[in-house]
Amino acid sequence: MKKSDLPQKICPVCHRPFTWRKKWERDWEDVKYCSKRCAGNKRKTPH
Repeated sequence: MKKSDLPQKICPVCHRPFTWRKKWERDWEDVKYCSKRCAGNKRKTPH
């Protein structure tokens, strides 16, 4: 499968798209943030 064919989501913290990764295979539906850094900064967003 090509990388361009993989599913994508938008990170609610940095607003950048991120692509499915093998390590997220089992819980892709629950993945919300592109990185641990964004997950740690989730409360600091000005929204």
